[in-house]
Amino acid sequence: MKKILIANRGEIAIRVMKTARKMGIKTVAVYSEADRNAPHVRLADESVCIGEASSNKSYLRGDKIIQEALKLNVDGIHPGYGFLSENASFAELCEKNNIIFIGPKSKSIKMMGDKLAAKEAVKDYNIPMVPGVDRAVTNPNEAAEIASQIGFPILIKAAAGGGGKGMRIVEKETAVKEQMERAISEATSAFGDGAVFIEKYITSPRHIEIQVLADSHGNVLHFFERECSVQRRHQKVVEEAPSSILTCELREQMGQAAIKVAQSCDYLGAGTVEFLVDNKLNFYFLEMNTRLQVEHPVTELISGIDLVEQQIKIARGEAITIKQEDLKINGHAIELRVYAEDSMNDFLPSIGTLNTYKIPVGTGIRVDDGFEEGMAIPIYYDPMLSKLITYGKTREEAIQLMIEAINNYKVEGVLTTLPFGKFVCEHEAFRSGNFDTHFVKNYYTLEKLKVATEEEAKLAALIGLKIYIEDQKQLRIPAK
Repeated sequence: MKKILIANRGEIAIRVMKTARKMGIKTVAVYSEADRNAPHVRLADESVCIGEASSNKSYLRGDKIIQEALKLNVDGIHPGYGFLSENASFAELCEKNNIIFIGPKSKSIKMMGDKLAAKEAVKDYNIPMVPGVDRAVTNPNEAAEIASQIGFPILIKAAAGGGGKGMRIVEKETAVKEQMERAISEATSAFGDGAVFIEKYITSPRHIEIQVLADSHGNVLHFFERECSVQRRHQKVVEEAPSSILTCELREQMGQAAIKVAQSCDYLGAGTVEFLVDNKLNFYFLEMNTRLQVEHPVTELISGIDLVEQQIKIARGEAITIKQEDLKINGHAIELRVYAEDSMNDFLPSIGTLNTYKIPVGTGIRVDDGFEEGMAIPIYYDPMLSKLITYGKTREEAIQLMIEAINNYKVEGVLTTLPFGKFVCEHEAFRSGNFDTHFVKNYYTLEKLKVATEEEAKLAALIGLKIYIEDQKQLRIPAK
């Protein structure tokens, strides 16, 4: 593999390019008209415009991307995450054109992309599942009957969904019909598929995922877990590795379960198996993400493994040379997704220009980003500016380093989730490890963030005043 095209933008495109360059592989960037001057375009060896600003006319145009890849004699395509990364048709199109798709085969993407098909695939592997039905339900009366059998609260969930879309929590029977109609409508709009299924809602879950790698030689390994319980609108904001609640025994059980899930769909490459863990440490299979995850850096830091490098090696037919027994957890890593969002106003997108943009630097600090000072934040794409990752020997050290890194991350022109990240890291529930996916609902309010911000400003003012008073006390000798 001498040349790869990265079918993505921003920080993940740059992340892939850095590893490709390290491996001596040439890279091709694709870009929309809005991203013409983006850093990922300049970093690549070659670049090509694939369409207008909106993603459905550029980054989602699989046919156009394949066309350009053929023109430029590309050997492989790395999809990153988002956009076409879990699009089975795109993976199939690569296969048909003899271009290596740096990811799983299209059949695996298709199987795991449908939550019902995924449940069907893994049911013979003795993997714990959340109580519910493993088929699509369309009749509200039937849904109410199922709910009475498994007990309220229930979760109505889009079969083809993700990111919290087409998902409704229902506490009582009288709300089933309305919430089901909403879930079906939202799923149809978001995914073109209105199929929903019903399962028991785990009331205080932890969201724990296991990183896996599988090659074409029958090797499947797990690379431990990531804790992803701090979420807003069912989407992750803070992730860490390892989790503070897993015992060595439970970690191995979940790791082996993840390996079985990968084997159930004849998986190839890097993937993530997601689980819910209840307050009694029972774990349940949730879904499999058939791509590289946004939060992959925390796994890289605690394992010492470059996951993108492994993806590329596996895609070109190489066997994984690491053995499961060789893998050890070393230290602790935390990631904050830095979004251009107003964390004081329900995390609404914040559009503007990065008048000031200075990233923190230092030992144990990693920033994966795709922006520079002076750039505007496009309205067409996900508003994530960067991923801020800190690494320490202990969880406490990683948390403290994250707080310092946030303090030294200077962004002006747009609002960001940096204050929220600091709020999380300073909160006793997070620091103690005693939290779940309801962290935001239980602890985070506008008033609390304002109080924390005001206290910080007051403290800074007092320190400034003290320095001024001390300065005035000094004997000042006029210059002659």
